[in-house]
Amino acid sequence: MDFAGKILRRSVHGFLLNYHYFTSVSAFLALPFSASILLSQAFVPSSSSLFPQISNRLQTLFDAAGFPSSSSSKIFTLFGHKASETIASIIFILPFTLSFLIIAKASIFEALKQPHRPASSASSFTSMIFLYKPLLKTCISNSLLVISAIATSYCLMFFAFGVVEGLDDTSPDTLFLVTTCGAVIFSVLLANALVISSMAMAVSGMEGRGGYLAILKACVLLRGRTSMALLLALPMNMALAVIEALFHFRVVRAYRVGGRAEPSMALEAIFIAYLYSIFIVLDTIVASMFYRICKTRSRINDEDGKLLVRIEISGEDNYEFEKTKNFEELP
Repeated sequence: MDFAGKILRRSVHGFLLNYHYFTSVSAFLALPFSASILLSQAFVPSSSSLFPQISNRLQTLFDAAGFPSSSSSKIFTLFGHKASETIASIIFILPFTLSFLIIAKASIFEALKQPHRPASSASSFTSMIFLYKPLLKTCISNSLLVISAIATSYCLMFFAFGVVEGLDDTSPDTLFLVTTCGAVIFSVLLANALVISSMAMAVSGMEGRGGYLAILKACVLLRGRTSMALLLALPMNMALAVIEALFHFRVVRAYRVGGRAEPSMALEAIFIAYLYSIFIVLDTIVASMFYRICKTRSRINDEDGKLLVRIEISGEDNYEFEKTKNFEELP
């Protein structure tokens, strides 16, 4: 807990060192993405014709897989509803994710790679364009990783409900227990996939390598540090959730009550979206600081196209033993 607090303090310190750059360039680059994600969660599920189509397709898929019906499992109904909302929102924000968010992260990573130089010179347009391609590859690979984690959780739930059907025990209590366990497994797999994705983006931004190699390096870096990564992600995600709730309360609720958008409401929405962008910048800085600490301790190098790990063991007599292993040799 103390170690996580130190990383957060160092991240805030790094943010304050380049405060004007991060709040002017990086935050404004992330502003369209922030506005899209806030608007998508507020208006897309209720107004888009895509949402009922996704919901019906998911329900048909769940029924064909033998999952509980809506009448027998309220938890699973809520789970399917939230999944439909998430898919509809992702489709809406995908163009902003692949453009504005990646460019904003590239500007942050480039500024953090050379902290002793002025941010304006370190994060030139050419450098950001250079980082865009590996970050885009990593973002696509991260999407496949998250989809794989979700598919794995669904496969496990399908197997569990198949066992329940085979035992001819479809009582409400049994279905509730299996659904709850499935929700827990889904949450754990998704949380780990998101943590790996965040570290992979940091690896890609700091080293300029993208795709599956960044994910492999992230997995090695996070060995034994997953709980620390989850602990670091918790305050940032809570802050983003609070901002989303503030947007719903101050903007969405006022719009639905009044029935029209006023200039003051639009200005307040822009301010909340800008605040959301600030925390996206902070979250990226936290991931970069955590990457540097993990990199210092693990000493991951890429030599001759092979992923190598140098392990250092220090004894009481200050004798150090170093050994280099190939990635395939790791247990």
